[in-house]
Amino acid sequence: MRARRRGGGRTPLGFVWRLMVSLGLVVLAGGVTVLGVALGIAPEAFRYHLRMAVGAPIDPALRTQVQDAFANTILTSLGVAVPVAMVSAFAVTWIVARRLERSVAAVAAAADRIARGSLRVRVQAPAIGPELTQLADAFNAMAARLADTETIRRRLIGDLAHEMRTPIASLEATVEAVVDGVLPLDPVTRATLVGQTGRLRHLVADMSAVSRAEERQLDLHAEPVELGRLATDAVAAARSRYVAAGVQLDVRVPDRAPVVRVDPHRLAEAVANLLDNGLRHTPSGGSVHVVVATDPRSAVLEVVDTGAGFHPADAERLFERFYRADTSRTRSSAGSGIGLTLARAIVQAHGGTLTAASDGFQAGARFRIRLLAHPHVRARLIRVIPARARTGHSLRVVRGGPSVSSSNLQGSGVQRTCARS
Repeated sequence: MRARRRGGGRTPLGFVWRLMVSLGLVVLAGGVTVLGVALGIAPEAFRYHLRMAVGAPIDPALRTQVQDAFANTILTSLGVAVPVAMVSAFAVTWIVARRLERSVAAVAAAADRIARGSLRVRVQAPAIGPELTQLADAFNAMAARLADTETIRRRLIGDLAHEMRTPIASLEATVEAVVDGVLPLDPVTRATLVGQTGRLRHLVADMSAVSRAEERQLDLHAEPVELGRLATDAVAAARSRYVAAGVQLDVRVPDRAPVVRVDPHRLAEAVANLLDNGLRHTPSGGSVHVVVATDPRSAVLEVVDTGAGFHPADAERLFERFYRADTSRTRSSAGSGIGLTLARAIVQAHGGTLTAASDGFQAGARFRIRLLAHPHVRARLIRVIPARARTGHSLRVVRGGPSVSSSNLQGSGVQRTCARS
């Protein structure tokens, strides 16, 4: 039965009826074809075989009677066979089509429920064929992905609100105290206001950078960069904070340092985020090692620490926004929770990968950046000898000239010494 559409129209025939009508036309066309061929060829063939069998002239009346009987037999046989074939075909088609219709209807109903917000809906794979099983599996995978995305979205909104609540509350309290005359608007108060607004500004900037990087809209100005030089510059920039925390920091670069085609400022930002993460999770007396290596097809930069580590199952979740493997850490001591997310987004924007590994809690962590090595630029040969995180020690670069800028080393407690081997 066809239901009326809005506006007086009618809905087209459904899938089952379309299939039934199509099959009926096919069977009917086949029957007509067989009938035409039989009536056109069979009588002459019958007369030939009749003459060969009798071997003598046949009475015309008898011959006509036999031929008419033969033709009637063909018509009767086809008259019975075609309807039986059509009924059988219709029955089988109806059963199969109904099963197909129920399977498709189940997927459609599940999709409608998902559109209404029920993201936990799943469909059962029908035992009809691999195509529909593949459809059901793909639908369930999509539904699971949507559910995970919604969970991440809700957690992101909650975490972002929590991240913004603290500086906003501090700003509100400070402003109210100044307005009420409880606090003077002195340099200390101004510093508090500037610090909290800066925290909000950095949070918004990081979130914006993550979104642009994940959407492939991050502005990149790629150029050939020696990965060893970038690593030593990043270590030099972070040295003073490591010295203040009592954490040893060193960098190891091979004699033939790999060259990559990247945006040096963006990639340096990713490495800096990894160093910040290592510093936050490594206690005083621990160490963080930056290792640059290469293989036949890629360049590798690793940041290895002896800090808190994490459960191996959390390796991928570390790169989610605001995720923390150690929930006992406060937000002030654990950072904003976007650094690793931003670092991976930057690396992926360069066509590389950033992975994390750990043997468990208190077993340290290893973060590995892997990039495609630039094939057309020969790297300068340098070797960086580790320096302890103590003021007065030197970072020595051997062969290839200075690879660390003086501006990055100023105020870091590290002296630059260049020598040629």
